[in-house]
Amino acid sequence: MRVFGRVVSTLVAICLSPPVLAQQAGRTAVIWHDRGDIAALDLVGGPGGKDHGPGHDLRFIAESPGGTSPKFEVEDERGIRWKVKLGEEAKSETAATRLLWAAGYVVDEDYYRPEIRVLGLTSLARGQEFVSPDGIVTGARLERQDGRETSTTWSWYENPFIGRREFNGLRMMMALINNWDLKDANNRVFDTAGGGEYGITDLGATFGRTGNSITRSKGVPKDYAGTRFIDEVTPTHVDFVMQSRPFFPLVFHLPSYRSRTRMESIVKQIPIADARWIGIRLGRLSPDQIRDCFRAAGFSPADVEVYEDVVTRRISALKNLNPESSH
Repeated sequence: MRVFGRVVSTLVAICLSPPVLAQQAGRTAVIWHDRGDIAALDLVGGPGGKDHGPGHDLRFIAESPGGTSPKFEVEDERGIRWKVKLGEEAKSETAATRLLWAAGYVVDEDYYRPEIRVLGLTSLARGQEFVSPDGIVTGARLERQDGRETSTTWSWYENPFIGRREFNGLRMMMALINNWDLKDANNRVFDTAGGGEYGITDLGATFGRTGNSITRSKGVPKDYAGTRFIDEVTPTHVDFVMQSRPFFPLVFHLPSYRSRTRMESIVKQIPIADARWIGIRLGRLSPDQIRDCFRAAGFSPADVEVYEDVVTRRISALKNLNPESSH
């Protein structure tokens, strides 16, 4: 009975909390910010703005061994440190941060540069193929290291925002950008004076095709355009398409199979009202603003047009959801 009482008390507290905040162990947790008039947002500069980008004189600090993409740290002439990511995630991550930021979510300050020169760059263990003989590094995403302290990771399945409109909107955004790598390790809580901001720090596995290790892709416009968005609509909820289950021989690696299979549930059973809420907000973006997300990420003009068309159609599909919808 004591356990039951605690459960009931917790549920009541959640229901009575403000819409975008949650109380957790005396701390205020935040997962969403109202960006105001999103039609006025600069999506070329993104979360940090045009004037907050990296400098031109970059000095090599050290290579970063973790993750699937080659990475290393640099410092610019102002003493600001940046984490450089190379490879197929550099463009897609830069674009994804801008769209999520416009929707109100917490992301890193990322900038894409087609070329950078790094003083003191040593031979890289990973990513040396992106370095020319004269020391030019191509296709670089630079993430600002602003000194924000992170206390922990957070889970898609257990967090203070379960059932809230803003959290459901974030789940839907993962389907909109085709993010197939929804590991808890990619989610961070940034410490603030009064609590913490719940953000996503790795958005590279986006804007391609979801699927298993053989079929999925990152930052491939034709793959993104060729995927379905909405799977099923009921009178109250909508399921989005996200495939992450491993290729069947890997079923014998049960922890990975279970984790990847469970990820697919993140974009299922989202209330129609919450999906429409984000769709209506994103619908205030102009076609040029949506293009700016991909222009800032270094995609070609032809690729930018493909992405703008698909994102616009997906936003329209969200706005047109209603309780009588069927699929």
